[in-house]
Amino acid sequence: METQKAASATREFSPNEPAILVLEDGRCFEGHAAGAPGVAIGQAVFNTSLTGYQELLSDPASAGHLLCLSAPHIGNYGVNAQDMESAGVAAAGLIVRSITEKPSNHRADSSLPDWLRAHGLVAIRDVDTRALTRYLRDHGEMKAAIVSGQTAADAPRWVEQLAEHPDFRARDFSEHGVRQPTSVRVHANKLPDGHEDLGYARIEYMPYEAPKDPADASPHIVVVDFGASFRIMRRLSAYGVRLTLAPATSSLADIKALAPAGIVLSSGPGSPERADVDLAMLREAAEVAPTLAVSMGFQLVGRAFGAEHAPLANGHRGPNQPVQEVRNSRVFMTRQNRGYALQADGFPEALEITHLNLNDRSVEGFRHQTLPLIARQYDPPALVNPNDTSDFVADFMSMLREVQP
Repeated sequence: METQKAASATREFSPNEPAILVLEDGRCFEGHAAGAPGVAIGQAVFNTSLTGYQELLSDPASAGHLLCLSAPHIGNYGVNAQDMESAGVAAAGLIVRSITEKPSNHRADSSLPDWLRAHGLVAIRDVDTRALTRYLRDHGEMKAAIVSGQTAADAPRWVEQLAEHPDFRARDFSEHGVRQPTSVRVHANKLPDGHEDLGYARIEYMPYEAPKDPADASPHIVVVDFGASFRIMRRLSAYGVRLTLAPATSSLADIKALAPAGIVLSSGPGSPERADVDLAMLREAAEVAPTLAVSMGFQLVGRAFGAEHAPLANGHRGPNQPVQEVRNSRVFMTRQNRGYALQADGFPEALEITHLNLNDRSVEGFRHQTLPLIARQYDPPALVNPNDTSDFVADFMSMLREVQP
């Protein structure tokens, strides 16, 4: 399933240009073009976040999505260079009720509509997004097309085209990841009081280099890149670690050669059935070094140990997913962007379930019974907070310190 932007390079944007959103089952929503002119085909999903639209659009986990934001006003605070979750835009398209042309925020570099056009992202506004959200809730996520310059009368031919497109779950998303080991440098923002702000630090990728100073005691964390977001790298950097990205296709020998003190299996887009991963590496990574699996990494390592997973009719997408810690029944809210769930029934004996989703009782966290492996389905908090019980990055670093000589 590919995003098409054929018209964006040949005609100018018109603020009153009609546009349509066509779902694969024939339902059509009319509106007006809001981003780059053209066509975008992807998986229609909804997200309940009130803020964070730039982070969602740039998160590799959003690849292939036509993102419907259920909040009615989007773009109020604009966009800026710091709020990115990857080096570019990952989503296939954007669907909103109302979009702000003139943002009001001291951090804004540009408006959201200008940013969409600059990145060639097709978008539609003036859609009844609450009706669309209810429709997707009742009928499930599905293939869809955003088409600018056309009306509902043109919808039938797009339904035909959607029928010919492959299912979203069959798409190869391996392009959202490094092809060879890559060093990562995190550039913190300096605050007026002298402290460093890592919440929106700039991420720089460089050719891999082993440490030049043998006395460098910084723990070396290898992040296996299934489509990692900047968030996890910013969070890890708060602990003074050295970061290296490794390709999703890495074998256990490849990982060992990087001499990690810890291993992170990252988030990413697509299905946990992806064929480019080494299941043996996923099972045995924790025998090499303490391991943390996040989001897609969580799904993949669960699959490697034999856990059953299933697609969700409607993904868990938003900042308000309640998760319960099994050992003490403590509940906290989490930010998620996923379309699959691990099932608690028949869970592998080697793994212990540590967290459950309170809405559907799907597995949100587990640990290995004997190896230093923890896994979480949800995203880590953006900032270090010692009182935040959802901060599994802190748990991972504690586990790493326990096994260090």
